[in-house]
Amino acid sequence: MARNSNKEIRIVVDDSVIDTGDIMAIIEPVWESVYMCEGEDEYINELKKFSKPQKYAFAMFWYMCEVDNGGHEQFYYNSAGIAWEDAIEGFGEAGLLEVQKILKESAKRLGGNPSKDRQERIRQLENIKPNFDDLDESYYELEEETHEALADYIKKNRQAFYFNGVVSKPQGNR
Repeated sequence: MARNSNKEIRIVVDDSVIDTGDIMAIIEPVWESVYMCEGEDEYINELKKFSKPQKYAFAMFWYMCEVDNGGHEQFYYNSAGIAWEDAIEGFGEAGLLEVQKILKESAKRLGGNPSKDRQERIRQLENIKPNFDDLDESYYELEEETHEALADYIKKNRQAFYFNGVVSKPQGNR
């Protein structure tokens, strides 16, 4: 879906926000700025103004939200699936090697290189019909420690998450 318009909002992420461990509040500048629905080029372009740790935390958090809500199939089916490689890299950087292994295996089951184009990824899901049930269960067993480890990763890299500025929030469908 195309954006209807943009709304500018001021966001501050400082030590007081980071120390809460509220991942959503910490990655809000990225969350409110990056629009995954427009495809890979726009996704990459919108991420350029953010640090690598912000990009990784954003991708990991999207992965976690989607899998928490509907499993790996939902992650790949929805627009967030565009971030699968960034999430893999992020889990490695954060030392979440078991989650990284789960995500790598899910990508392998989807042909080894899930498309960055959502419609093509949906076709891959329909054609390959991967079974992610065991991977979903493996992730759910690690879910709580994954959230804690992501918050710790952010705290250890806090300077990369500082933000004080205005973002242009897409209006319309995410």
